[in-house]
Amino acid sequence: MLDIALLVRVHVDALIAAQNDMGVCDAIRRNKPVGKPATMSAPHLPKVAGIDPTVPVSAHTAGPLPEVPAVPGALIQDRLAGWVSDLTTLHELTERLARTNTLDDALHELLDAGAALVGARRGLIVFEPSDLRGPVSTIGLGLAHAELGQIETVPRSATSYGRILEGRPDTDGPLATPDLLGDAGLDPRRREVAARLGYAASYALPITTERTGRLGAAVWLYDEPAEPLERQRHLIGLYAGYAAEHLARLLELERARTDVATIAEELLPSRLPRVPGVQLAVRHHAAPRSGSDWYDALALPEGALGLAVGSVGGSGPSALAAMGRLRAGLRAYAVMEGEDPVAVLSDLELLMRLTEPARSATALFAYCEPARRKILLAGAGHTPPLIVGDRRTEFVETTLSAPLGMLACWEAPSVEIVPAPGETVLLYTDGLLRRAGDSMDRAFARLHSAAASVPKALRHDAGSVADHVVRTVLPDGIDRGDGTEDVVLLAARFD
Repeated sequence: MLDIALLVRVHVDALIAAQNDMGVCDAIRRNKPVGKPATMSAPHLPKVAGIDPTVPVSAHTAGPLPEVPAVPGALIQDRLAGWVSDLTTLHELTERLARTNTLDDALHELLDAGAALVGARRGLIVFEPSDLRGPVSTIGLGLAHAELGQIETVPRSATSYGRILEGRPDTDGPLATPDLLGDAGLDPRRREVAARLGYAASYALPITTERTGRLGAAVWLYDEPAEPLERQRHLIGLYAGYAAEHLARLLELERARTDVATIAEELLPSRLPRVPGVQLAVRHHAAPRSGSDWYDALALPEGALGLAVGSVGGSGPSALAAMGRLRAGLRAYAVMEGEDPVAVLSDLELLMRLTEPARSATALFAYCEPARRKILLAGAGHTPPLIVGDRRTEFVETTLSAPLGMLACWEAPSVEIVPAPGETVLLYTDGLLRRAGDSMDRAFARLHSAAASVPKALRHDAGSVADHVVRTVLPDGIDRGDGTEDVVLLAARFD
């Protein structure tokens, strides 16, 4: 067993403690043993960082070593965190934009998101497709209608958005005006409007795609002289590119819906006939995604009047074409044998089986003799008419029958009613009931209640009766809804 001196053991303990406090190399230098220990008992110093401590240190390296710059890990981490944050922000904003399904909603979302990305508080978008097919609209953020009007008094060629919409050669990218009030080269009217509305800088971007060309321009306004940072410019550029593609898709869809609605309106009567003894009014709304409900009113021989409402199954252009063929066929059958509504609908059912074998439809046809206040009607799977008067508000009892195209041979008995003087007969499609948002039983009750609540002062006019019923059943308005239900309400008031 080796006899290690007490002094050596004390210095070894001190060395270990010092290593913990000041580092290995400094501890070794400051805790050298006093005297010359025996070779066998000399402490074996540990190797530090791969350096053999028994190798003497050169005198040329006794001075302090120059500091080596640290690896910029914190800077890289900051940049990565910034990139992740930017990507997350873009993802959230594009997700919100993708959920919009109308041009108006998408333009508002683009304006709001762009203001957040460039650090502005106000702005406007002028949507004006370069193919001149429309639609054209101006939407503001933080700007009232009158303030937008003041901005539009500036000559278009002097504004950033105007230069973009005019297709100037220097407007392929963003246009920044960091100091509107201090730039003497700007149009005086533009500076005057900016000072009056309280904005001092602007940043404009074109809204364009390769497929559609220029769709419009967006401008964001700053309260103080400023312009977006390079990072902000990059983000808004990426977002605007995606937004332009989304707007192009919505524009195409909007135009298609407008074309379908226009065709649907053209397939319906442009005006109602004037027949002595009866007053007519209609309230009709063709949903953008449907347009298959229809109505008709035509003067017949001997002072008679034919009234019809119906609905074709399905939606889109094919249903619209089927509706046009069905209405044209009914008009022909009504002229030939209108006094027999059952025969009219039977012929219409035969026409459907020959031309639309995979489609069904509901229809109601009424043959009216206003001079006698007599109505003979037949229905094929359609909702019953409603009589509104001073002494009664009731649904007409009609025979249950299947829709056209459902049976091999359709036939149902007709029903005769005699309205009292001043009473109004309402013919309608089930879209009016579905738009009410209730079950069918409750929707019928709601319609009945709306008709019964027509003020007496309004019952002398068919249009006033129709307006009151529609406003009561559809408080949000006939033109608002989910876009899938047509609404038809045809009112006939007998003298």
